[in-house]
Amino acid sequence: MHDLSFSYSGQPVLESVSFELKAGEFAVLLGPNGAGKTTLFSLITRLYDYRQGEIRVGGLDLHRHSVEAHARMGVVFQQPTLDMDLSVRQNLSYHGALHGMTPAEAKRRASQQLTRMEMQGSLNLRVRHLSGGQRRRVEIARGLLHEPRLLLLDEPTVGLDIASRRGLVEHVHRLCREQGVAVLWATHLIDEVYPEDRVIVLHRGQVCADGGIGDIMAQTSSDSIGDAFDRLTEGETR
Repeated sequence: MHDLSFSYSGQPVLESVSFELKAGEFAVLLGPNGAGKTTLFSLITRLYDYRQGEIRVGGLDLHRHSVEAHARMGVVFQQPTLDMDLSVRQNLSYHGALHGMTPAEAKRRASQQLTRMEMQGSLNLRVRHLSGGQRRRVEIARGLLHEPRLLLLDEPTVGLDIASRRGLVEHVHRLCREQGVAVLWATHLIDEVYPEDRVIVLHRGQVCADGGIGDIMAQTSSDSIGDAFDRLTEGETR
């Protein structure tokens, strides 16, 4: 994306946001609550429309080639979006149908993705019988079902216990490495950042740092990424 800006009711929410992700790159969009992370995701997924700036997915302009661009991305929203009364299979099959898959192809891909998520035995379970962490894994499997090149995750660990949160972060890092998917992971939690991650710090709607952990620590003369984050965001609540 390049020079993306957005205002709501006359108040700037994002100002001149620019960055680019490469295939297989895990980028953490790190910012305190209210920094503009969810708004940014809403613009990328076209829940909101933008008038200033440019968003491209796989080289496709989001305004001019919306359908094709969205076919190249998978999304896990902050709020759960699975149908609780349907089985895991039914949730994934419906998503597959939306992307033009035959029932057999959707079933094959669902089995493949759930195996990667270590949930191959859950295909016929109703979603309401799963734990919070398991539901998130199903949402990620759904987001990857159509083999996107970009996976967006907006605060995906909200409401999970510590063990589930750690497991989910590790799983997505592994998927990024194994499948070469570019990942944009939005969070306000420092412990979800891995040493090899790229970190994009968003504060008050602006990118105030972008790079590896070592680069950002050097930029802020800090001893840790947590200290660097506090300095960049003026110690606002995470």
